[in-house]
Amino acid sequence: MTDSASTTKLSIVGAGSVGSSLAYASLIRGSANTIALYDVNTAKVDAEVLDLGHGSQYMRESQIIGGSDISCVAGSDIVIITAGARQKPGQSRLDLAGTNVDILGSLMPQLLEQAPNAIFMLVTNPCDVLTTAALKISGLPRNRVLSSGTVLDTSRLRWLVGRKIGISPRSVHAMMVGEHGDTEFALWSSATIGQAPLQEWTDESGISVFDQAVLDALEEEVMTSAYKVIQGKGATNYAIGVAGARIVEAILGDQKAVLPVSTLLNDYHGISDIALSVPSVVGRQGVERTLDFPMNEIEEAKLHKSADALLAVQTSLGI
Repeated sequence: MTDSASTTKLSIVGAGSVGSSLAYASLIRGSANTIALYDVNTAKVDAEVLDLGHGSQYMRESQIIGGSDISCVAGSDIVIITAGARQKPGQSRLDLAGTNVDILGSLMPQLLEQAPNAIFMLVTNPCDVLTTAALKISGLPRNRVLSSGTVLDTSRLRWLVGRKIGISPRSVHAMMVGEHGDTEFALWSSATIGQAPLQEWTDESGISVFDQAVLDALEEEVMTSAYKVIQGKGATNYAIGVAGARIVEAILGDQKAVLPVSTLLNDYHGISDIALSVPSVVGRQGVERTLDFPMNEIEEAKLHKSADALLAVQTSLGI
């Protein structure tokens, strides 16, 4: 919840299932004082703004505005971009790259004109590649352009681990990092439950729970979970809605929260000029610092594999 004495504005570009869920989550949580929803589809965005406004009596002290005039995002502290081609069943996030980079190329200059001092967050996929593209299009400093990265994937991981052993996911401290996509991976070597190392966790009989097969299965389930949701309902929207709102709160509240957002790296474990998710300090200036978490040799190799996959796409698009 933001300080009621301050005035904060969050704008969301795209009134589809993800953008509308982000607006809904942000209103319920009170992530910003004013939330603006923008979309070129006038009928759709006007309907979403009306529907959200009708429930405002039961939400936090936030107001919803919006429409198909881009001026509604003027003066934003944060702009979240969800607009772009939707991922179809069986399609990888990277398959969307060319189309969504083109959309971003026309959209980003217009948004900068309206909100020159904003922090920009990409949710549109492939969010890592689009983060790099947005930086090059805008010329903004790297701390002001990020993507939601593996914040959602980390939530999925903690939920799965907690469910397996009957522990609240809030007490599971583990992160997914790398590409928000098929090469992402878990930092098992530093994961804990409470303060106990996750890999040393035992059941009530003293039997180890998290052997390598279990770890691999959990990691695979996180990586493929979006495909399952998309296959069943066409889009992932509720979880990314609350994950996005959480990042907004870290920024507007200057929380200095450690979150695995994606931002352009500079000699991070030898990786530069590629955006991917690593543990980062998120505050009022955006991504204020990337943290050099310890990694074992397997994790180090997976990080570079993830970077190579993203570099190949960036190169093919001339980014």
